[in-house]
Amino acid sequence: MGARAKPAALLVLAWVGLLWLLEAVDVATGHALDSFGIRPRELSELVDVLPATAVHFGFAHLMANTLPLLVLGFLAGLRSGIRRLAGVTLLIAVVSGLGVWLISPPGSNTAGVSGVIFGLFGYLVVRGFIERKALDIAIGVLVAVLYGSILWGALPASNGISWQAHFFGLAGGALAAYVFRVRTPGLRPEGRVP
Repeated sequence: MGARAKPAALLVLAWVGLLWLLEAVDVATGHALDSFGIRPRELSELVDVLPATAVHFGFAHLMANTLPLLVLGFLAGLRSGIRRLAGVTLLIAVVSGLGVWLISPPGSNTAGVSGVIFGLFGYLVVRGFIERKALDIAIGVLVAVLYGSILWGALPASNGISWQAHFFGLAGGALAAYVFRVRTPGLRPEGRVP
């Protein structure tokens, strides 16, 4: 685990730095990057499913996402390694973005990394129980205690925040915990050695 700490920290810091740089570019260009948000049920918008995770609607929006992304991204990278973190993040972003594209209200424009944050939360909480490792279960419980209140953001609301991105990000994180689980060779599905 110690060998993963530095790469995980560097990756997550670079990721957050890139988001801040992109928001500075967005502000400097009169919010030209906001067009990379997802507008629902328009076929041409499917190409924005991934870029939408890197665009924010102002520095306050990005600031609200920065600390949870640093913490949850680092923990996921620390426990999974940066290669698996990349796959987990990609799966979460696709599930969250497609969910937004399918069911968000007409005329809306959704962007931001919060769907990925909800996904990392779901991934970390579910991962330990799928892999049955005490340390990962403990991390999942700690994450649930520290960030469990974010679950309210995955419930339908009319406050201008995309509960769709949050809900589908959370679902994508749980799916990623299963898809990217560590398989132990020689064990059958019921967990007994043949």
